[in-house]
Amino acid sequence: MSVLFTLKKSLKNILGWVTSKIHRCKYLLFTLLAVFMVSSGLEAQQQSQESTVVILLGPPGAGKGTQAGWLRGFLRLPHISTGDLLRANIREGSPLGKQAQAYIGQGKLVPDDLIFEILSKRIAMEDCRRGYILDGFPRTLDQANAYHERFAAPSHLFVFNLDLPEQSIIERLSQRLVCGECSAPFHLKNSPPKVASCCDYCGGALVRRSDDREEVIRSRLLSYREQTAPLIAHYSKTSNLYTISCTQSTQDVQSQIIQCLSKKIARP
Repeated sequence: MSVLFTLKKSLKNILGWVTSKIHRCKYLLFTLLAVFMVSSGLEAQQQSQESTVVILLGPPGAGKGTQAGWLRGFLRLPHISTGDLLRANIREGSPLGKQAQAYIGQGKLVPDDLIFEILSKRIAMEDCRRGYILDGFPRTLDQANAYHERFAAPSHLFVFNLDLPEQSIIERLSQRLVCGECSAPFHLKNSPPKVASCCDYCGGALVRRSDDREEVIRSRLLSYREQTAPLIAHYSKTSNLYTISCTQSTQDVQSQIIQCLSKKIARP
């Protein structure tokens, strides 16, 4: 009796394993099909005047920078982070950078008009003609309204809300590193550098951001809930918002993004 029970249990486990593999294969096949459809759509888009803009929303630590870096290669569109633009202008000592530094030096927020001026110069560049990826912008409803008023509407707009529970965010950010030179993101557990404390891409030193301490993280999350979260309700009124759980693997998040992209960019 015990032998028969053991055999039945083993068979059940084997069938469960086989079933899970079949479901996984079907999921991968759908993803590969979506990749092909999006790639075909992008090739057609290159021959036309169409453009694609991707906006990445989500709390700090949800993985916006990671997904933006991947999307840059997949969509062949530039990745634009207003934070990186500000730091670059300050580092280069440009007129706009000096204005921004004056506000930051006084402990003040850089006003939206200055941010839009810096953003406008970047979007006007040739590599943004087919579109671009906005990482962490807009941050407020006022910024979103101003952005859509100032810039021409793209042929395709995707707004991805990368969702992650608060405790997971704190755990992620406490182990996050960024390159001090090119701003590439790393994570001690999920995506560690090949060489400790050294950027895989430019060889720059990896540093821990000063705002990745737990008390600062909680303050940033409060600010996000008050200012940025209302954007989700704003974009949910359109057909452009896609909410994706980031508790799953990076690859599964990317598979879902690809399937969302295939709904509009793909060509028959």
